[in-house]
Amino acid sequence: MRGRLALLVAAVGVLVMVAFLVPLAVLVRTVAADRATVRAAADAQSLVAVVGTADPDTVRLTVDHLAADSGREVSVFLPDGTVLGARMARTPAVDLAARGQSLTVESAAGREVVIAVQGRPDGTAVIRTVVPRAELTAGVTRAWLVLALLGLLLVLVGLAVADRLARTLVRPIADLGAVSHRLANAELDARVDPAGPAELREVAGALNHLAERIQVLLREEREQVADLSHRLRTPLTVLRLEAESLRDPDDAARLTTAVDGLERAVTGVIRQARWRSTAAEGGGCDAAAVVAERVAFWSVLAEDTGRSVTLDLAPGPLPVRVAGDELAAAVDALLGNVFAHTPDGTPFTVRLGQDAGQVALTVADAGPGLPAGSARRGASRAGSTGLGLDIADRAARTSSGRLELGGGPDGGAVVTLRLGPARLNRALDLG
Repeated sequence: MRGRLALLVAAVGVLVMVAFLVPLAVLVRTVAADRATVRAAADAQSLVAVVGTADPDTVRLTVDHLAADSGREVSVFLPDGTVLGARMARTPAVDLAARGQSLTVESAAGREVVIAVQGRPDGTAVIRTVVPRAELTAGVTRAWLVLALLGLLLVLVGLAVADRLARTLVRPIADLGAVSHRLANAELDARVDPAGPAELREVAGALNHLAERIQVLLREEREQVADLSHRLRTPLTVLRLEAESLRDPDDAARLTTAVDGLERAVTGVIRQARWRSTAAEGGGCDAAAVVAERVAFWSVLAEDTGRSVTLDLAPGPLPVRVAGDELAAAVDALLGNVFAHTPDGTPFTVRLGQDAGQVALTVADAGPGLPAGSARRGASRAGSTGLGLDIADRAARTSSGRLELGGGPDGGAVVTLRLGPARLNRALDLG
């Protein structure tokens, strides 16, 4: 924008200078030619009295003296055909002046000035002088150069003023863009210092108001989620008491473990609702440990439903740039989809390893496969919330990875969760 404004001002300045300086240059040339002609005519007029009254010798001396002073050729044509001064051939202008008419005409040598002198006893004499081209344009080149330099100076001054004006416009716009990007990166405390024209200050105020409104809405949403999650603690406490009251120790331990997992999930929801957990804040975990723990939990349900589980888990640690509770929620979502969308007895495979600098978790089953549109948030054909794949996709994007959906060679669904590695300083803390 700054360059375009400068280009616009330069173009307008050049056009204005051309429109102003070209006529002025022509006027300068015309004035110089007229001044030289007037000076030559005045010199010739100074001879009129002498030519009209003096004898030829006196006229010759006066003409020679004038020619020496002016540097121009001066001739006097007497009525008897005698030519005094510079020897020149008679021209049509001289013949016309001999009839009593003074005039100025253009010729190949320059500008010819002829003056008719009447009053001599023998007839009309003619004074002729020629203004050469060099005298007609004397000083014009210098004047044109001065005008060109003046025009260039004015254009440069206009560019400097335009650049300063553009800076007052571009800088506030750049600040608006920078703050917009910071808001997009969840820096909700970013604000714009209103500057520039009134319109830009109004836009800056609107952006600041929008940021404040976003903060208020997010705070209200987080508080509502936290309140809703907190309400779940009461039924969780009841479930824990019911589990502890079971007579069978195995059933009591299994239900207690399930309640502990549910309570951890609720605690994670509350924490995420109050504090944003992102990779930029240093979230990380050991994917091998998290996946092994969640697969062990789901293996019990797989055994109850007659599903065979094939595990191929790489030994840890496999540090990834995502919080442990978020990765656990993503693993639960992927494995929960297997149980929700495939019939009992359907086998599935869980593989975890490194691939192209990332940690890849693959869940494959021998079920009917993924229905069309299942990747959309909230899309489900099994009566669920349809948020499972979205949770996994969000965890992948948090770690600069991605979620891949596909099918196996023999049918079934293949879901791959690719996770970015944790930073080195965080990976050292995962021990």
